[in-house]
Amino acid sequence: MSHSRSPAPTFIILSSECENLTSVFSFSQYQNMPVSQQFNALHQLIEDGEIHVLFQPVISGVEKKVVGYEALSRGPSDSPLHSPLTLFAAARHVGLLSELEILCRRKAMEKFVELGLDGLLFINVSPETLLEQHHNSGLTLKMLKDIGLAPSRVVIELTEHAPIDDVGLLSAALIHYRQMGFAIAIDDLGAGYSSLRLWTELKPDYVKIDRHFISNIHKDSVKREFVASLISMSKASRSHIVAEGVELAEEFNTLMHMGADWMQGFWFERPSNQPQLSNCDLTQQLEAVERAGILETGLHNLVIDVDSVHHDDRVEVVLQRFQRQPSLNSLAVVNNEQRPVGVVHCHSLSQLMLKPYAKELHGRKPISQMLEADSLMVDVQQSLQRVSRLLTSRARQRLEEDFVITENGRYLGLGRVIDVLKQITELQIRQAQSANPLTLLPGNVSIQECIERILRAGLSARLCYVDLDAFKPFNDVYGYGKGDEVLLGLAQILREICDQDCDFVGHIGGDDFMLVLRSDKWQSQLNELNDRFQRLCQALYRSEHLRAGGFQAPDRDGNWRHHDLLSLSVGVLHLPAGKRPGITAQYLAERASVNKHLAKKQPGFSVVTAELIEEDSVAL
Repeated sequence: MSHSRSPAPTFIILSSECENLTSVFSFSQYQNMPVSQQFNALHQLIEDGEIHVLFQPVISGVEKKVVGYEALSRGPSDSPLHSPLTLFAAARHVGLLSELEILCRRKAMEKFVELGLDGLLFINVSPETLLEQHHNSGLTLKMLKDIGLAPSRVVIELTEHAPIDDVGLLSAALIHYRQMGFAIAIDDLGAGYSSLRLWTELKPDYVKIDRHFISNIHKDSVKREFVASLISMSKASRSHIVAEGVELAEEFNTLMHMGADWMQGFWFERPSNQPQLSNCDLTQQLEAVERAGILETGLHNLVIDVDSVHHDDRVEVVLQRFQRQPSLNSLAVVNNEQRPVGVVHCHSLSQLMLKPYAKELHGRKPISQMLEADSLMVDVQQSLQRVSRLLTSRARQRLEEDFVITENGRYLGLGRVIDVLKQITELQIRQAQSANPLTLLPGNVSIQECIERILRAGLSARLCYVDLDAFKPFNDVYGYGKGDEVLLGLAQILREICDQDCDFVGHIGGDDFMLVLRSDKWQSQLNELNDRFQRLCQALYRSEHLRAGGFQAPDRDGNWRHHDLLSLSVGVLHLPAGKRPGITAQYLAERASVNKHLAKKQPGFSVVTAELIEEDSVAL
């Protein structure tokens, strides 16, 4: 992860809020030394191996687990070379960048293995060092062999801080690394000199988005558009997006909603020499965020009741079960506590056992030795949308391969990929059918389903019934084309003022809309709605109507009279947290509508609020 950086090449960077200023000061101190002293100081540091390594977890929001760690290097704590910015700028300055990077690489790999960390190890490498004529090819692979770490667990992360003159030569170098089993990542996309070009030409396995585009992304529509375009590009190029610098729950929620699954940042855990974030801790953290949002339906109706197999069962016994039940595609393998440890797929096991002498070699082995390397397991409370995204992001997931569904960590049953895709398709069709044909906002069916989800979950919310004042006479004077322009503009404003992770906007019909706001900032959201709506309308009125503050048009009885300019009336019903027996979505919508009618009796922009009280449940 990185904050703003100097042009100096870096192997691994971590910045705190004040580190950049300190680094500039330290490097200026270092530059004041004679060149020979600079060289000797850094050379001695490398000779003594005085590099300390920190690790920051990279997490998967969908799988709710730590998938790897980025290694971050530091110089001696009592030295002006402690900061990575100073350290690597100094190494470049005196021509020792390659030597320093090799030391940092070795230290990171050794510490990673020593700590017994799981998943991938991301190590940053300056592209220019790979292009040096004296670059020691095969040194990293030899290090891994000596340390006991598989190349498939290492991601070489290209950190670009100087223009790359020969992309073709760099591509050839990376092909060499790929052939040895390493994966490739581009660091800080959007911050480098030619990162987009590198993406298209190098086709990396991972692309890390610079933290600038992640910071406050939930408040910035331009950043969301940019990141959304990167996610679309990643699907076309088969790269995996990693969002850096996540520091807020709102940023996490927004990224998850957009489909950026892998992330890292202070919100999960700060860099540490002994990272403590466990999958259990991460799950609790993410589930707390999910509970704060509008809950979605779980996977209960997808569960297929299929008996599991024990991890000590012999391969030949499991194969016989597949043969007795030809309809089985997969079987879950569990331990003594009924917790799944993996999945075995029929087609993979059958292909293996058809090889010469396979029965003799493998038949009596425990099935635990034949598990798929990347078995998919999801909790039954996961949303259908998240599971669908997870399945479609897994390039190796086959339609005939089932996945494991758990409840509180224990095996519950199997799920079929085709069933997930079918339900997602049905959901999209249902939403499209109920959508308003003009604004394409969710219609009455979706509005009711949203309110019902809130009632089932006992969540706090504010139902805001939004209506346009003087819209019919406006249509009569300006025509339905202008009227549609107003409705489309209002729909777009409603979308943009909503927090897409916990709010909801629907179109009841005509000039009536429904907002379901979950955050405490609902009043400022409504004020922003009014301000932006008035700016929208100002550009549509005729000058004489602006001067008069309204226009002449027939009322509902056909009598011509003065009508004020367009304004909004909002009826707000506050639904406190807690279960409400007997309360229905229809009743809540009607109560919000009553408040809307009261608001319409007041001139101009008006908001009337009321709170649902215990007597409402009793009255029903």
